[in-house]
Amino acid sequence: MSAATDKALRMSYRIGRGEQGVLTFEPYKSSLLPLWRFRTVEIARKSSRDLWARFEEYDQHGDFVGMDMTRKFIQMGMTRAKRYANHAGGRKYDKTTGEELVKSSTHKDADEKLEASEIFKAVWKQCREHEGYLRRKEEFQKEQKEWDKEKKKSI
Repeated sequence: MSAATDKALRMSYRIGRGEQGVLTFEPYKSSLLPLWRFRTVEIARKSSRDLWARFEEYDQHGDFVGMDMTRKFIQMGMTRAKRYANHAGGRKYDKTTGEELVKSSTHKDADEKLEASEIFKAVWKQCREHEGYLRRKEEFQKEQKEWDKEKKKSI
């Protein structure tokens, strides 16, 4: 991949809200998805450690997109585990009516999923407060704004 293609790919990335784009932006999705697990507390602990290590690796390489994609996977660990804590089977909406199902805290594994969610939540907060992440995010947004402006001029 050439430097120009690489930059074009990077500039096509959008931070978005929450976890937006986490399962679509390659090559990061394929690299991070195998690390993302939350079935048990131990698995969530290992997954969050592995994702945090990858987050720091991306920081060392100055790769904001990698850092943000990792943050999204960590956030998704938190929200998906929480959904399983609130809803048996993880289904939030009724298939036929589309209405939200009643929350439950007494179903099997509810406590474990809540603890898994809290593990990811702590790491997600670390990501959001990380100095390198905040600095790189600001730099990325400035660079992207300039890139978008230049692209509009060339049309």
